[in-house]
Amino acid sequence: MPRFSIIIPCYRDEEKLACLLAQLQQFSPMPCEMIVVDAADSARCAEICVQFQAHRIVSEPCRGQQLRVGAAQATGDILWFLHADAQLSMDALTAMANAIQHGAIGGYFRFRFAKPCAWPAWILEPMIALRCRFGVPYGDQGIFIKRLVYHQAGGHAPWPLFEEVPLVHAVRRLGKFLPLSEPIFVDSRRWQRDGWWRRTWHNRMLALRFMCGAAPQKLAARYHSKNGA
Repeated sequence: MPRFSIIIPCYRDEEKLACLLAQLQQFSPMPCEMIVVDAADSARCAEICVQFQAHRIVSEPCRGQQLRVGAAQATGDILWFLHADAQLSMDALTAMANAIQHGAIGGYFRFRFAKPCAWPAWILEPMIALRCRFGVPYGDQGIFIKRLVYHQAGGHAPWPLFEEVPLVHAVRRLGKFLPLSEPIFVDSRRWQRDGWWRRTWHNRMLALRFMCGAAPQKLAARYHSKNGA
């Protein structure tokens, strides 16, 4: 089993972080290290990291920069990037190890909405899988990459949004970047709050503007003003 370093950017999502770290502690074997990059410099985040024996780093509130800072401190063979509100399948480490043993240099998990969710989830999930095949999987899909390949590819862009796009493009040029059949469960609270189709449409419009050359910093401001953090 390769050594996994788990890197989790966090910004005022402490209770979800606690749930994720508790789940990771149930894994066998345990990841070699869990690195939380706290952009809010939160006392509660610090307490949670001590409780679950995670290494905490304080960084500026920019997700791409948080991920870069965490990756620079990681020592494992494989870097696994998770959002604080992710929910995992218990065989996730085995699935990643098998992919690496069969020649992959990285990959990502199948997007599933965590319960409770509504009927649009059954339409959106296969649409997201199709988008990932021909486009880029985003950070909420548990992207994992060999550490040396990550640095060779240039790491995440230091942007607050779409920070994984240039990284995934670069990694795909270097070797096999595989979709796993195992799911990662994404918190559906924002879709429920904003409306499933409204949020999906707005996110697609942001992606289109990014593809047309809009600055990630401006898009991030629009993302948070429309959809919330």
